[in-house]
Amino acid sequence: MPHLLTLGLLFLTLNLSGCGYNTLQSTDEQVKADWAEVLNQYQRRADLVPNLVNVVKGYAAHEKEVLTQVTEARARVGAIQATPELVNDEQAFAKFIAAQGNLTGALSRLLAVAENYPQLKADALFRDLQAQLEGTENRITVARNRYIKAVQDFNVTVRSFPTNLTAMAFGFKTKPSFTVENEREISNAPKVDFTTPAPAPAPVPAPPAPVPAQ
Repeated sequence: MPHLLTLGLLFLTLNLSGCGYNTLQSTDEQVKADWAEVLNQYQRRADLVPNLVNVVKGYAAHEKEVLTQVTEARARVGAIQATPELVNDEQAFAKFIAAQGNLTGALSRLLAVAENYPQLKADALFRDLQAQLEGTENRITVARNRYIKAVQDFNVTVRSFPTNLTAMAFGFKTKPSFTVENEREISNAPKVDFTTPAPAPAPVPAPPAPVPAQ
């Protein structure tokens, strides 16, 4: 009897392997790993926001609308529970991507403020934060691309025959990915139109008039 049980388990293992069960498992784990890296880079960006807002506020405190937009966009991002299960919920995934897109736009407007403030652009802390933000945006792009590829491999396995039969049997479903519309929305910087002009530099006082000789 033990021999029959062993043979049965061996047959089941070989059968599952031939039907793509192992491939489904490995591609699913790759999606999770690549999604975790996307979240890691988005969190890295969110962590830069408070310092960036504070340094801009030091030179452009009256740009309240722009500063508020960034703060609120970051808060909306933080309010979403970005768990690994989020990649299995298309609506939750779309909400997360929309929130990240709003933060991208708000940050673009915040950085555009610096163009009106030469002293802010010259600030060493601002330049450092800007460089960190640019580097993080590049890492986000790389992480997103890896996630897109991982989801593509997984979804092809879920849809292809005969692995689609195994996927249905074990409850594997296709996962949402970044769409062309997402990429266009995230990548395009919004137009900037500030109604409040930058403060004019303080006038240099004229030298006192010479006192006529007596």
